[in-house]
Amino acid sequence: MTSKNYDVIIIGAGSIGAPTAFFLSQAGYKVLVVEKEASAGQGSNKRAIGGIRATHSDPAKIRLSMRSLDIFSTWQENYGDDIEWFKGGYTFVAYREQEEKSLKDLLVKQKSFGLNIDWLDRKAMLVLVPDLNPDGLLGGTYCPDDGNASPLLANHAFFTHAEAQGVDFHFNEPVTGFIMDNGRIDGIITENGSYHAGIVVNAAGAWANPVGKLLDLEIPVKPDAHESAITEPVARFLDPMVVDIRPAPGSSNYYFYQHSTGQIVFCITPSPQIWGFNTEETSTFLPMVAKRMVDLMPRLKNIRVRRTWRGLYPMTPDGNPIIGWSQEIPGFLLAVGMCGQGFMLGPGVGELVTHMIQGKLSPEDQETLDIVSPYRKFAGEELLK
Repeated sequence: MTSKNYDVIIIGAGSIGAPTAFFLSQAGYKVLVVEKEASAGQGSNKRAIGGIRATHSDPAKIRLSMRSLDIFSTWQENYGDDIEWFKGGYTFVAYREQEEKSLKDLLVKQKSFGLNIDWLDRKAMLVLVPDLNPDGLLGGTYCPDDGNASPLLANHAFFTHAEAQGVDFHFNEPVTGFIMDNGRIDGIITENGSYHAGIVVNAAGAWANPVGKLLDLEIPVKPDAHESAITEPVARFLDPMVVDIRPAPGSSNYYFYQHSTGQIVFCITPSPQIWGFNTEETSTFLPMVAKRMVDLMPRLKNIRVRRTWRGLYPMTPDGNPIIGWSQEIPGFLLAVGMCGQGFMLGPGVGELVTHMIQGKLSPEDQETLDIVSPYRKFAGEELLK
């Protein structure tokens, strides 16, 4: 059995844990990351489809994602890794007056937080995405600064640079308990030993609540299964991610984009939600989403699907993340409940967590933390979750 001392221990090497380790090590902290999987990004991260948007309805998500976009879009320039970043934008299309009103109403809030977004009428939308079905199209919103990247390549980049900066990563090592000192966190216990640190970050994604239960904490995060798919590569014909928020039997919305390598990647938001840890794909997903996609963009009807898969969205009651210090367990920091947007929020969250640990919060950081506090009322619902 081993025992070693660190400044910070992070539980989870995924979309939140890897960037957090990277930024903390840059700031000079001695960091350990423990991960139950065999390597970094093998939980929900590798099942993400790669979209990165600041087009949200919540100010905290807008700010965190805008920062993430800054980091993703300049990563190759600053660190040399090709993470397949592509600045294609995001468009939310409207074919009914309900969606048109909702999207236009959101523009006021989105613009007030500095988001570069506008409403495009039918004609302008068909210039941007010529292959949309024109029948009944009213227009939609468009944010040109959003984009996409490879979750696997991006996570690997954060991991390798964090490791080069001195971060210790322990894989195949789930947490089995915690070390306490006079009611305060003092480290973790695994089957391989004990590790001491005065700060432990829960970045366990869909497994955040089981980790919390080891401390008798109930963290309001539940896994919700979503299915995705990828096609064969084809010549580029589509730049923005296309999101259709019209509900239909089996799904409340769906979205797709063309990756920089040519494949179409797509996903639905199931309705009703599918709770639990089951990640086996189903036979119902592809027929359901294919019909919706071909109706929206007939050009897609002959493209061949290569594979489907199922991932877990760590959902909170209001669709917003949970980021903050535990009041019950001093030294225990929550960075969980990203609601399926951990990849796009990860760098912004990792930087914010670093500011929290440093005690160097800006007024904007504090406003964000007030919104995502673990002790908020969880009232309402994020509209573009």
